[in-house]
Amino acid sequence: MFKAVLLENSSGKHTARLADVTRDQLPAGSVTVRVEWSTINYKDGLLVTAAMPIIQSYPMVPGIDFAGIVEESSHPAWKPGDRVLVNGLGLGERHWGGHAQFARVDGDWLVRVPDNFTSRQAMAIGTAGYTAMLCVLRLEQHGIRPGDGEVLVTGSTGGVGSIAIALLAKLGYTVAASTGRPSEADYLKQLGATSIVDRASLAEQGPPLGAERWTAAIDTAGSHTLVNVLASLRYGGIVAATAAAQGIDLPGTLFPFIVRNVTLGGVDSVWQPMAPRHEAWQRLSTDLDPAKLESTISEVGLGDVIDIAPKILAGQVRGRTVVDVNRI
Repeated sequence: MFKAVLLENSSGKHTARLADVTRDQLPAGSVTVRVEWSTINYKDGLLVTAAMPIIQSYPMVPGIDFAGIVEESSHPAWKPGDRVLVNGLGLGERHWGGHAQFARVDGDWLVRVPDNFTSRQAMAIGTAGYTAMLCVLRLEQHGIRPGDGEVLVTGSTGGVGSIAIALLAKLGYTVAASTGRPSEADYLKQLGATSIVDRASLAEQGPPLGAERWTAAIDTAGSHTLVNVLASLRYGGIVAATAAAQGIDLPGTLFPFIVRNVTLGGVDSVWQPMAPRHEAWQRLSTDLDPAKLESTISEVGLGDVIDIAPKILAGQVRGRTVVDVNRI
């Protein structure tokens, strides 16, 4: 018997509770992992609260990523004692996730925890940090280099934004951070931002083209914010777009694309093939300052997940929230 956050649906009513679960209830998979740490991402907030109907079947354990120790394995790549992590791949939607003390998954989904990271650090990075690294790789693939000009990060106090700033600053980029919380300016500058942009200046409908300012951007907002960022990119710039906290609409024009030759590059973290996953985690192991990572972390127990979920949707959570699944 072990503890898990269990999401259930009875007669159309979604509920979330901390429950006792047996290993026999775990879904099929070739590797059983004793989970040490998980995390709470924006998507976890959606899962726990059912704010968006993305759960494919009930009952469901949320937690879109976890890190821990292999307990049992019939997969040739893994043996008991291996330190592993997993991000996305339907966890919490289609397959029981990491808000539990044990998990069972397909061994092909697992990534080895880098030797210089603890399981806690791996989850402090988690899906958010892994996604931030994928976004940085997207900018590099486009040819954006340190010294080319300012890179804007929207949603900068969130998990993706916070780690994106730390990564970009470590790599030598000049970073502007967009936030609606002026009180967090010192936190953002500590991560490496050199300037702070008022979120309100980007959040409303703007002109089809603005003054050319950003060489590139990492966007987690979508909607008017993304449109205004596109309208203010320099010629040939790129936005790596990976979330839609403001909205999934794109209420803009073609002008930035056909006049300034800009690129809108989508970044998916859930179904990313394994090769880019391994590359992202290898880069995180060398390009992320552990001290800056630590400054982003808040730590909670498994029993706190249900209460924190709506707060992350309301934008009341800064940085990364790691979950000690063995603390109830």
